[in-house]
Amino acid sequence: MGLAPVWRLRKTQAGGPSAGELADGDWITLKQAVPACTACALHKARTQTVLGVGDEKAQWMLVGEAPGAEEDRLGEPFVGQAGKLLDNMLAAISLKRGENVYIANVLKCRPPGNRNPEPDEVAKCTPFLKQQIALIHPKLIIAMGRFAAQTLLATDASISSLRGRVYKYEGVPLIVTYHPAYLLRNLPDKAKAWADLLFAKRTMASL
Repeated sequence: MGLAPVWRLRKTQAGGPSAGELADGDWITLKQAVPACTACALHKARTQTVLGVGDEKAQWMLVGEAPGAEEDRLGEPFVGQAGKLLDNMLAAISLKRGENVYIANVLKCRPPGNRNPEPDEVAKCTPFLKQQIALIHPKLIIAMGRFAAQTLLATDASISSLRGRVYKYEGVPLIVTYHPAYLLRNLPDKAKAWADLLFAKRTMASL
């Protein structure tokens, strides 16, 4: 499908928290709402919700897909081997987790068996992410992986076709790259991810 210059969220399905309900909230409200959420079935199997981690006034915001087993256990996104790779990727462009960087996922609960998110789960959880972005007001968003990119850009296009361009989400510049967990399984694409990071660094410098 064609890509518009500014992206808007799909309307949430009935039963989930709407963007309007959270529009005037703050961090305290959000941090209470996410652990209390029972809008979809994922709450039944979670150990805990995973809101996000990092500098709440960050210029850089990284968005992944959903918590995995370690994230569900620890309550922090991007831990384990994928998290170590992400930390190395950040270090390569002189960034560090928690310092001018905020990391979140589209989903705040782990899908069973780390399966792909279902459309209704994404629809009901995305307002939380939208509110995080509004509160942080980052200068640049990096969407990491297919589900993050497709959710924020409201598209079904592939990562390969979305890379290398600057989009906008709610007025915030957005760049697409591969998810670290994908890179662990597809080592040749690390070079492409490195190119994406350099592109992101150049883009940030121009903002």
